[in-house]
Amino acid sequence: MPNQNSPYNAFATLLTNGGHPVSPAELHGLLLGRSCAGAGFDAEGWFDDAHELLQTEPEANVRQALIGLQEMVKSELTGDDMAVVLLLPGDDESLTARTTAIGQWCQGFLHGFARVGGQPMSDDAKDVLQDLAAIAQIQDSLDESEDGESDYMEVMEYLRVAPLLLFTEFNKKAEPEAKPSLH
Repeated sequence: MPNQNSPYNAFATLLTNGGHPVSPAELHGLLLGRSCAGAGFDAEGWFDDAHELLQTEPEANVRQALIGLQEMVKSELTGDDMAVVLLLPGDDESLTARTTAIGQWCQGFLHGFARVGGQPMSDDAKDVLQDLAAIAQIQDSLDESEDGESDYMEVMEYLRVAPLLLFTEFNKKAEPEAKPSLH
């Protein structure tokens, strides 16, 4: 039986009760995508992008959840741990539900990245984005088996590190200008 108190399910309930037809996975992917592409962590820019997915103006409780989600993403991307926690259904959900959520997460990520992107990128960054596009098509192709679980975990691990590569590339701090030496 799915854990109704999981962060994913709690956020899904909040969105559903607010009349927002979007999954928490897609919303989280959107936020990570735009953040990794260099959008920064301005709340109003995030609200503008989220509003498109939410389809209506978010209520105060949803806005607070969006701010909390952004703070979590900011600390993950800028912290020392080098780890991203994906907002996906827990292991107690069916593999089909978890796989569908991964596809939604990747779609959201690509959408968020594209909204901000447009700058030149390395071959590694292109490869990551192509991988995310392929994973977005995953749907329910993994079967409920030990191999399916193993494949799911492998994709999850990849998705935990892939955003870090993109964030590092597109959020480089400006190099300080060399000071002229006095001779």
